[in-house]
Amino acid sequence: MSEPIQRKLILGSTSPYRRELLARLRIPFEVAAPDVDESAWAGETPQQLACRLAMAKARAVAAQFPSCVVVGSDQVAELDGQALGKPGNHARAVAQLQQMRGKSVIFQTAVAVVCLETGFAQMDLAQVKVNFRQLSDAEIESYLRAETPYDCAGSAKSEGLGIALLDSIDNDDPTALVGLPMIRTCRMIQAAGIKVLGA
Repeated sequence: MSEPIQRKLILGSTSPYRRELLARLRIPFEVAAPDVDESAWAGETPQQLACRLAMAKARAVAAQFPSCVVVGSDQVAELDGQALGKPGNHARAVAQLQQMRGKSVIFQTAVAVVCLETGFAQMDLAQVKVNFRQLSDAEIESYLRAETPYDCAGSAKSEGLGIALLDSIDNDDPTALVGLPMIRTCRMIQAAGIKVLGA
């Protein structure tokens, strides 16, 4: 009986944070940029947006590489039921952190794994509840000058100095907040035929 095909793994994201997380598995993979409009649809919740975009990104890249296993992911920060995007600049980051201080923010981090050739498609969602400290304006300015997290949803990089902004984190996957829930990702890529730990 022939050995099953070890399919190529592709990360459908140009995020350096997701690339670093997936590299922890020490499995060879390639990176491809998904061509996906990330605008929210009318009436779409932050959770629905994250899930839809994760699957859309995985499918967009899988269309170019149908025999490969593709990982797509998206993260949306949610405050009081509203989505907070990537700030993009200093002024918007200040406004976001002022809005979030003393409050709980849910980071909705979705991951999808797709292989078109086998018909495999799974998606899962990790929700991370982050409680922010009652930050002063001076603390916000000091943080943003030090870290410039303008490409991060919610303006906070928990893997860096952003941890000092927080009172607590409540989740079941510590990597989800960084941008790719690795416990779920491992489970799904194994189900799709990628060997993890040589199993």
